[in-house]
Amino acid sequence: MNEDGTGLLTIGQLAGLTGLPVKTIRSWSDQDLLPPAARTPAGYRLYGPDAPARLEIVRSLRALGIGLAAIRSVLHRECTVAETAAQWADALDAQIRTLRLQSAVLRSVAARGSAAEELPYMTELARLSARERRLIITDFVEDALDGVDAPAYRSGLLAATPELPDDPTPEQIGAWLELAALVREPELRAALRRLAEHSARTAGAVGEPDAQEQAAIGVAELMRVRGEEAVAAGIAPDSPAAEPVIAELVAAWLPTQTGTADPPTEDGPAARARLLEQLETAAEPLVERYWQLLCAVTGRPAPPRWDTAGTWTTAALRAHPGPYELDRSAFDGTDPDRVLRAYEEVTRDVAALVAAVRPEDLALPTPCAGWTVRQLLDHMVWENLMATSIAEGTPRADHTADHLGDDHRTAFADSVRAAHAAFTGSGMLHCTYGPYEAPGAMIVQQVVVELLAHGWDLARATGAPTALAPESAEETLAAAYRIYGAAPRTEGSSFAPECPAPPGAGATDRLAAFLGRDVT
Repeated sequence: MNEDGTGLLTIGQLAGLTGLPVKTIRSWSDQDLLPPAARTPAGYRLYGPDAPARLEIVRSLRALGIGLAAIRSVLHRECTVAETAAQWADALDAQIRTLRLQSAVLRSVAARGSAAEELPYMTELARLSARERRLIITDFVEDALDGVDAPAYRSGLLAATPELPDDPTPEQIGAWLELAALVREPELRAALRRLAEHSARTAGAVGEPDAQEQAAIGVAELMRVRGEEAVAAGIAPDSPAAEPVIAELVAAWLPTQTGTADPPTEDGPAARARLLEQLETAAEPLVERYWQLLCAVTGRPAPPRWDTAGTWTTAALRAHPGPYELDRSAFDGTDPDRVLRAYEEVTRDVAALVAAVRPEDLALPTPCAGWTVRQLLDHMVWENLMATSIAEGTPRADHTADHLGDDHRTAFADSVRAAHAAFTGSGMLHCTYGPYEAPGAMIVQQVVVELLAHGWDLARATGAPTALAPESAEETLAAAYRIYGAAPRTEGSSFAPECPAPPGAGATDRLAAFLGRDVT
């Protein structure tokens, strides 16, 4: 404060009080944000006692990104702080939307590995209006379905448009960019056309009630749920346990065929063949991705994935082309005590193989379905864990999880101990399970067959001898013939077609050959 008693401050004193640079205060003063109250005889500016508070207002508004002209309006009472804040908040929102757009485009470019030439096109796509986005989808659908008489299918596609919200997230913008690129792919157009042509061939009569369409949606959901449950429960599509699932699905599906050409009226080969055709026609991954992206753009929940259930259900329909009564002779002659001894011997020899597997061996290929050693071991652990859970009355549903962890030896040994304890402590060997009342001893025998066959795979992969469990191998081979002898060897089946075994081959080698391995 000046010593003349006026209470006025020099620009240097003001800088000392506020911590602002002299240069900044002078600039703001020049722009009429802090007019001087007076001047010294030499012409230097002096500021009143309210100047520090005024500078704090300017500094706070500048920190919020508000421009100098807007601050001047506030200070001159031409605009309130609230009005200015609202205006600048709107401006910031617009800037944020622009930055999100830029971020989404750049992330999409990075993820797709796009060339520099694509960047302008992708930026233009992101900036399209809602009408322009709808036009892209409309043109795509009309072109893909040109000449196909499937009005209901066409209208359903045209009704689903990529409506981005006013403030889309980066994920929604990214989904739109991917969708716009996807509809340019000839493969998607061809897939969509195949579905439309199938719809035209199988559509119901004109005027068919909406209730039937809703029923079809319900059946599709039932198929998805039952298929995923079967996979989670470890039910092979070509196993007897799959037949009641297929029978339930066919029974639910039959009413949805009313009004179609030559509709099937009962479960049989013709009905199952038609259902299989429909599922195979609908299995279009690009079309599934198309719908997922549409939902992502609009923020709607993504449709449930069909790939897991679809693969299982189509494989099961191929394996069970017609309904049949189970031949219960496969259940006969299963001695619980002998089965338990076979389990103990097989797991003893297989555990020795597992213990010899080195970390660098885990990536080796095996004879089994293209699996690596690690994947094979994980499946063997799963077999033990699944049987244990059945014995305990709580079947597991984590088939796709990692059951091996970092220590494959311990994981296998622990799973064997748990299974053995469950088999002997739960009464499983003397109980029955499932809709066919399969003996628990036979379920354990299936595990023995699996572990012995996969033990052979492991021995082959690691160069170890394949003559495993010599005391139980012949009995286990006989059980495999009894349980799986009538099982179809179709696409998606548990086993490949039987291979010939060389003369003099041991029981374990013959088991591997029976289950589709090349043992030569």
